[in-house]
Amino acid sequence: MNTRHAKVRAQQRCIPPMVDQLLDLYGQEEHDGHGALILYLNKDSIRNMERDLGRRPVSRLAEYFDAYKVKSADGHTITVGHRTRRLWRK
Repeated sequence: MNTRHAKVRAQQRCIPPMVDQLLDLYGQEEHDGHGALILYLNKDSIRNMERDLGRRPVSRLAEYFDAYKVKSADGHTITVGHRTRRLWRK
């Protein structure tokens, strides 16, 4: 986590630092239209994690598959959270 805001939000939303790292490594990237980048896990991301880490460890992280991360253009993490709505892609 880069910003203090992101650390506070991760703690409030019970998102461990390991999930933050997994979003960086395996997350799908989408531009939000305001200059930031949204990282989230989709089916392909989860398959890649299973291939690299194994099926059992990844299945234990299933409660965090709805996590997302917003990064600024310079690479700093702005915030993290849980998706409650579908991400619409253009």
